[in-house]
Amino acid sequence: MMERNTPESIEWENLSLIIVDDEEDLLNLLVDRFQRKGCFVEGYLSGIEAQKALQVRNLDIGIYDINLPQMSGVELLRWSKEVNPEMEILMLTGHGTVETAIETMKLGAYDYLRKPYALAELETMVSKAWEKKRLKEVNIGLRQALLNQALTTSGIMGVEQNFQIIGQSSGMKHLIELTRRLADSEIPVLIEGESGTGKELFAKALHIWGNRSGQPYIAINSGALPENLLEAELFGHVRGAFTGASQERKGLVEVADQGTLFLDEIGEMPLNLQVKLLRFLENGEFRRVGESRLRKVNVRMVTATNRILEREVAQGAFRQDLYYRLNVMKLTLPPLRERPEDISILVNHFLKRLSRGKSVKIAKEGMKALQSYPFPGNVRELSHMIERGIILAQGEEINVKDFLIPQPQGPGQRKEERLLSLNELEREHIERVMDYCKGNKTHAARILGVSVRHLYRKLDEYASNSIH
Repeated sequence: MMERNTPESIEWENLSLIIVDDEEDLLNLLVDRFQRKGCFVEGYLSGIEAQKALQVRNLDIGIYDINLPQMSGVELLRWSKEVNPEMEILMLTGHGTVETAIETMKLGAYDYLRKPYALAELETMVSKAWEKKRLKEVNIGLRQALLNQALTTSGIMGVEQNFQIIGQSSGMKHLIELTRRLADSEIPVLIEGESGTGKELFAKALHIWGNRSGQPYIAINSGALPENLLEAELFGHVRGAFTGASQERKGLVEVADQGTLFLDEIGEMPLNLQVKLLRFLENGEFRRVGESRLRKVNVRMVTATNRILEREVAQGAFRQDLYYRLNVMKLTLPPLRERPEDISILVNHFLKRLSRGKSVKIAKEGMKALQSYPFPGNVRELSHMIERGIILAQGEEINVKDFLIPQPQGPGQRKEERLLSLNELEREHIERVMDYCKGNKTHAARILGVSVRHLYRKLDEYASNSIH
């Protein structure tokens, strides 16, 4: 009888991998090895390159060399676990870094492998990590009925240790209940809301709380890639389909088969690609780039945008037929300034999650400042503010200055600030984030929760308005 955890016992074609190693020949060998098994595989020579990829999509398993240029494998592991806690990560180590590899287990690595190693040994370890991840997903599905019953007036729904939707305001309770009712449905859901309101959190809830919870959940930022690359990411490509397409590769719609495909920033999708997405939504059929063969998958579609798509349709920037296809059901997330009663519970949540064992609390005046701040960056901005406060606090109390909230320059300025238009408030916030990031647009876009392309467009718009 075949042993459950042998490499031959798993469905390799359902597995997505990212491999990071600065030895190019070895990297190419590993990528080719797993691609031949049918896996979705991406390979990178540095942690910085891998970070960019992992900001766009969630993958099942990472294989990281400890010794990487610019960013070490340990740093990449720590970052990956913050961004995607469900991802299982294997570490590759040389003779001098075995102790470090052992330490990575405490940071959440599944296991480590010492160089030199046999490829069959690596495959066996990958299969075991994949089995562990799938078992966790199955357990989530088995717990689903009980977890749905936990949706009470507390407004906090935890589907696993690292997954929570937090809110005690009436609007949030209604949204959580509606999301629970939609979870088992097959209809497309459009999630609208300002940047930082938690759109991806609700997309994950639709997947995890529903009957597809044991299947893949694939997320991609529609505005993060150029049109030709975005099409290849979605639908896959054959070898030679375009410059750089040296290998045939599955698209994310195939990886998401039987599961959920989440397209964030759908308003950023180019019009030409909107046509192809519309065709796909009609019957689940598509062609890889450069291929004539028609393929078919079954995915549940969830999309999100921080734009007002009705306005985009009226301006000709978004297809009306695609809008109606995606907007079968809409979830509109309120900005944090419209649910101030949730600020204190969110603050306590972020303090617990981000303190990493450090004993801190927020001073009375600090909490008062947070509750009166309009939060143009919404919940994401509050999270970053608490994280800064924990780092900058001198003792066990976080004071107002530790949050780096802009202080009024003179009498009456606070009143004037509260009377700013939303556009002015947005501009002021973007400029403040750009200052905080020292002009690094990629970092700023990540904090703001928008694509780099969207940020460039906003900055160009501000520059044009400043010319007299």
